[in-house]
Amino acid sequence: MFVGHLAVALAARRTAPTVSLGWFVAGVMALDLVWPIFLLTGIERVRIVPGATAFTPLVFDSYPWSHSLVMALLWGLLLSGVARIARVHLSTALVVALVASHWLLDFISHAPDMPLWPGTSPRFGLGLWNSIPATLLVEGAMWIAGITLYLRGRPAQLPSRQFAFWSLIVLCTAMWASGPWAPLPPSPAALGWFGLAGWLLVPWAALADRRAEVGIPGGAG
Repeated sequence: MFVGHLAVALAARRTAPTVSLGWFVAGVMALDLVWPIFLLTGIERVRIVPGATAFTPLVFDSYPWSHSLVMALLWGLLLSGVARIARVHLSTALVVALVASHWLLDFISHAPDMPLWPGTSPRFGLGLWNSIPATLLVEGAMWIAGITLYLRGRPAQLPSRQFAFWSLIVLCTAMWASGPWAPLPPSPAALGWFGLAGWLLVPWAALADRRAEVGIPGGAG
């Protein structure tokens, strides 16, 4: 679930019109931002198994510190603390909900590999990724809805901001839609290094947004 996470950020942005989209993207993508770090340091593990699911070849053997439900709530509290230090006007409940939404959407899309807490935990997942058409339909509908809600009532933009926004939309759409047919990652380490590029989404989203507060992660929007 990639553009589905971003769709939540776009839709939720309407709840706090004066706060940059970068903060919302940081919230919904928080678990995937820390995951490559844990993967590269050997704390968490993934295997690349062609055919593991129809939509992705990744088998998440262990990622309790980045993707368990309990840790999602804790990461949300941590991000909320960062927002408070930066004097960003987002409620703790909203930030935690944004981060926790990542676990919920992954629960829908993943095979049963989503833990509740670090350590010995049952794992859950509804397996949407077992069907390419269903994944494209469900996540694509979320993506279109998120973009529509974000743009509704939005004032005219400078060309530079329009380019930043639509280039982000086009790139994310292309990466997501081509996923099932993309070349396999050569190794888990290569996947981890590539995953670090996800951090660029935060300042990119901030740049694409029409307003920003002082202290926004990734620069002014």
